[in-house]
Formats: sequence, structure tokens, C-alpha cells
Amino acid sequence: MSFDGITLKKVVSELQVLVNGKVNHIYIPTSNNIVIGIYNGANYALNIDTSASNYRINLTTQTKQNPLVAPNFCMILRKYLINSKISKIYINGLERICYINFECFNEMNDKVTRTLVIELMGKYSNVALLNDQDIVIDALKKFDGEGLSRSIMPARKYSIPSSNKKEFDDLLKEDFINLIMSSEYKNISVAVSNLINGISKQFILSSLEYLKLSDTISKSSLNDLYEYITLILKDNCSYSYIGNFKDNYSVYLNKEISGNLESNFFLDDFYAQKTENEEYISYRNSLLKVLNGTLDKIVKKLENINDKISKAQDMDTYKCFGELLIANIYKFTDDYKTANSNPNLILITDNTKFVELENFYDNNNLVKIEIDPKISISKNAEKYFKKYNKAKNTLEITDIQKKETKKELSYIESLVYSLDNCKTMQDLDDVYNEISENILFSSINLKTKSNKNKVKENDNSLNNFMKFKIDDFDVFVGKNNKQNDYLTFKLANPNDYWFHTKDIHGSHVILKCSGITPKLETITKCAELAAYYSKAKFSSHVPVDYTLVKNIKKPNGSAPGFVIYTTNKTVFVNPNSGFIGN
Repeated sequence: MSFDGITLKKVVSELQVLVNGKVNHIYIPTSNNIVIGIYNGANYALNIDTSASNYRINLTTQTKQNPLVAPNFCMILRKYLINSKISKIYINGLERICYINFECFNEMNDKVTRTLVIELMGKYSNVALLNDQDIVIDALKKFDGEGLSRSIMPARKYSIPSSNKKEFDDLLKEDFINLIMSSEYKNISVAVSNLINGISKQFILSSLEYLKLSDTISKSSLNDLYEYITLILKDNCSYSYIGNFKDNYSVYLNKEISGNLESNFFLDDFYAQKTENEEYISYRNSLLKVLNGTLDKIVKKLENINDKISKAQDMDTYKCFGELLIANIYKFTDDYKTANSNPNLILITDNTKFVELENFYDNNNLVKIEIDPKISISKNAEKYFKKYNKAKNTLEITDIQKKETKKELSYIESLVYSLDNCKTMQDLDDVYNEISENILFSSINLKTKSNKNKVKENDNSLNNFMKFKIDDFDVFVGKNNKQNDYLTFKLANPNDYWFHTKDIHGSHVILKCSGITPKLETITKCAELAAYYSKAKFSSHVPVDYTLVKNIKKPNGSAPGFVIYTTNKTVFVNPNSGFIGN
């Protein structure tokens, strides 16, 4: 992010609206977040975030859930700052440290000044409360100075982080140009951000783009850049604003505007959206991890079943060997010597484990049969019959197991498809609720965005399906398995049309006909929509089945979204989503 010293200076210039304001509330919603409620003719909420990627200070309108038990640092801040008055908000140079002075009364009812120091330096961001002697009362993150350049501990003197960088305000234009020109760096953005305090590479790149300058170091470019930065910093940034820059933001100069709190609330909206996106991605990835883990287990289970089936395929051979041994039992004595004088009938010595017999199932060709010489021929035959029966039973059981496992596999794949098509947190919650209710996931500890055991199901979650208008007909598309069932068996009428990709995971699509027979053109468009909302959305010539809803059945005990149907027709279409939706 580009919350550098220039951004902080702009934010602090707008925060002057809080000076003389009274502190009413202090909350710490998370370990990295402090919210201070201030009244100064209007109610304001000052947000302080010290997280590694979202560190900042700004006014906010976002609400966050507070813990039932306030953290210790929150209690300290309340003790020392509630009912105090803000006397000053400032930064020194472009250092990413904001100071807020509070006028308070101590235990002796004497007026004193306490300072909240907000250090905004990535993963090292911190907040410390100081007394009027700059002694640390407490801090959000405490650490000892052993092995470090400084320490932040109660009852110790506060010291700012050291830096070898130059301060922009201390540099004349010539000094600035010479500093960059004589450096080892080849790009202006890299050189300035590494040599001058509080100016980020992001800001320099946005400034060069704004000025239509190259990033290559040149005297003329540095001259224009210095003047631009000087104008931005002049008059406490009153003619600058924070705006979008690519996927980020930066400070720009615009003398035609002079807003009050626009930059603060721009940052508030920017980080609210960023946080929501991060939560969405984290939530989605946690669900995907659960699904993939379960999918791997089911695939392994299916492999084991197939392995058992493969081994059981020899059952007919076992039966044949048993029957051949029984059929030729009269030819052997107990010590496996031949009962007649034909030397070619049995080929066996004390060291062999095989007998060679004519296979009357295979034109009397000779077949080698492994035996155990320690037991009789009849016992060897019995062993083969047992192997045959075991293999036969295994095939019967594994055939049932394979069908059930394939159903489970198909269901998990349908959940993965639903997850891939989620767009909002509500969509993710719908998938989560379906997962949490299924016995396949009963042994898994699901972690959601709120770290709760279960997300409360929204009463309107089933109505959160997609709606389209095709040739004046209403068309509904399910986002997940539960919505698919709802659309097909609750919302649709028996004579409405149902669409689904043939043997491909996808959404149920319902064409509401209201007793009117749709044209073939309308049927084709609905099929195109069904193809688009399926795993075949990037394919062509996709087969889509369609039939009347009254022909759709749901077997008892089947997974959500699973149906069977009859008297269907199939059309081949190219996926298309270009229909009027709402």
C-alpha cells in the first residue's frame, strides 16, 4: 500500500476538524485496530489500524463488532483518555508517525497532556500512550530493546525509530537533484523512495504519470518533480487529494478543489472494499481447502475400491483351479505321487509348489496350479473355493460402494462448481451452510470468516437465485445445490421447462411458461444460459437436456441438487449469458 508520509500529512491536515473535540468512546475490535469516538459539534470515529498490510489512520463510518471483554490496552486508553479534549494533531516532516495530544486531568485533578503516538510502518506499526514526560504508559505492542535499536515498554522513555534517509523539507532543489543524480539508482521512483523519508515508490510513479514524465533519472524530470512535491506539501496539502492509482491510491495536486474530509473517507471506502475482498478470498479459500481435502479422500477411496475390484477379477480362475484339483484328485496319493505310471500326468518334485493339469475349460491345454505341498489336494481345492467366494462377495460389496462413492464424488464436484461461481459473501455463506449440514464433512472443523462453528442461514438465501428475462419469459438460475432444489421442486410449476447440461455439473435453469408453449428460439436461448452456468461455460457445442418440470424426480435420501428425469430432449448450443438479468 502507499500510506506514506505524504498520505499521512494529507490525512492529518483533514483531521484538524477533531481539535478541541471530546473523547467519548474507545474500542479495540481486533488486536490491530483501535477506534476512538470523538464529539466536536458532530460525532466522528477515528480509525487506527496497525495491521501489516492495511496500516493507516483515518476517519471512518464503518462499524465493527467489539469483543465482549475489552483488551487491557483498551482499558488503559479508556482510563487515561475518556472525557479528554484533543488539543493537537500533527506529524514531524514526512515521518510516518502521527501524534495526538490530549488535555486530561490526573488523579490530583491537575491538567496534564498525554500523547497518543501512532507509528505507521508496515509490520512494525504500533500505538503507544505517553505521559507529559514522554514516558510510555502502555502500548498496543510492547517489546524490549535487547538486540533492537529501541524499546517500547511501560515506564521507559519513548524514542522514535532511527532513519538514515533525508527529509524532503531540508533539501533545496539543487540538493534534491544532486542527491538523486549522484545515487547508484537508475530510476527516479526507486532512488527517491530509498533516499528520502516518507515518500513511497507508489507516490513517485503516480506523480511521474500525472506529470507525463519518464521514470529514468534526468535533471529536467527531477526539477519538475521537486516543484510538484513542493506544491503538494505547501499550505498543509489543502490543494491536494487522494485518488485512485491503478489498483492502489496516491496523493495528487489539484488547485481547483479544496475538500474537507474527502481524502479520509476515500481511504475509508478503499480499505473497507479491500478488507471485504480479503475476507471473501480467505473465506472462499478455506471452503475450497475443505472441499479439496474431502475430494482427495473420496478419490483415494475410489482408487482403493477399484483396486479391490481388480484383484477380485481373478475369482473365475480360483473357481476353475478348485474344480480342476477336485476333478483330478483321484490321480494323487497323500504324498502327491501319481496314482498311475504315466510320467507326464503330474510334474511335481519335493521342491515344487505347482501341479500341471489339463484344463477341460480350455481345450485340455495344460495349466499350472500353485499348491501348498503340506496339505492335501482336497484342502488346496477348498482354499481356492474360499478365495472364489471371498472375491465374489468383494465384488458385490465393492459394486455398491463404488456407486455410492461416485455419487459422493459427483456431489463434491457440484459444490466446487458452486464455489467457483460465488460472487458475494452471501453466496459463500450458502455454500458453507450446505457443507456444514452434510455428513461428509461432519468430522471437519470448518473455519469461516467469523471463525464460528456455523454461519446463521439467511432466510432469503434460497431466494438469492439469478433472474433473467428471455423473450418476455422469466428465467431463474440456481447458484448452488439448495437453490437448484428450491427452483425445481418449490418455485417451478409442473408445466414449466427445466434445463441442465447433460452429464456436466451446472445450475438448474427454470423457464416459467405460465401455460404458454415457448418457441424453439426461446428454448435454445435458455439452453445457452444453462450451458454458460455450468462447468462447460468455456466450451462450444455443449449438450443441454431439457424437459417439463413434472418429469423431474428426486430420489429419497439423495444429495441436494441431485435429480433424475425422463422424456427429455437434448440440444447442442454455445454458452451465452448475454440476457437481461436482475
